[in-house]
Order: sequence, then structure tokens, then C-alpha cells
Amino acid sequence: MEGAIRRPDAPNHFMVLKPIKRRVVVRLPDGTKLAESVRATRLLESGKTLYDPVVYLPKQDLATELTNQKNTTHCPLKGDARYYALHRDDHVIADLAWSYDQP
Repeated sequence: MEGAIRRPDAPNHFMVLKPIKRRVVVRLPDGTKLAESVRATRLLESGKTLYDPVVYLPKQDLATELTNQKNTTHCPLKGDARYYALHRDDHVIADLAWSYDQP
């Protein structure tokens, strides 16, 4: 696939990044705005399977504060991810978002 970023030791594991050329707004089901961006990127990834597309936004475009959680994961293509939660009133929405600090 043209423009694909491939994993050298597993060439069938690759991803393609594509800019989204319109405004993206992320809201909770109750209408609370979490983020708004004109700099979003869509990631398409194929590895063990064809993964669902994922949209990434710059942290600067968040409209609310998220709390860093302790859990992390690792992807051979994207690096180490850290997860974030949203604290609302008397409950927490865990694993609401994730970030790659050094993709």
C-alpha cells in the first residue's frame, strides 16, 4: 500500500495515516464536548487482522481535562501508549483515550 509505514520484521503489519480535511468534534452521549479539531488524522492499520479505523487528535485540541492512568500498552509500529480517564461528578470513565508520546 502506497505511503504505508511497515514493521520491518513483519511486513504484513502496516499502517497508513491520512489527514482528515474537515472539523472533527468528539462528544459523549450526553453531548459533553471532549475535543474539537481541524488537525485530526485517521489511522488505518493491518496486522493480525484489519483493525477498525482510529482517529487521532492533537492533545491541544481537547476541550476537557483527562487524567493519566497507570496502564500502558505497546504496539511495535506506534510505540508505547498511555491511557486517560475522565472524572465526572461521582464516577470515572476509564480508558476513554490514549496517547503515544513518542510515536
